[in-house]
Amino acid sequence: MKDLLAALCIAAVLEGLLLFAFPDMWRRMAEQLHALDNRRLRQAGAILLIIGLIALYLVRS
Repeated sequence: MKDLLAALCIAAVLEGLLLFAFPDMWRRMAEQLHALDNRRLRQAGAILLIIGLIALYLVRS
C-alpha cells in the first residue's frame, strides 16, 4: 500500500511540474485531447496502461 501511495505522489509531482513549467503547452495538449473522440482516447489509455504495466513489471523484477 505504501508503494501505491508513493507512486500516486510521484504522479502528482510530475503533473504539477508539467503544469508549472509548461502551462501553455499543457493547455494546448488538453484542448487537443478534448477534440478527440472517445474511441481514440480509450485506445491511447489502453496503450499507456500496457506500457505502464510492462515498465512496472520490469522495474519490480
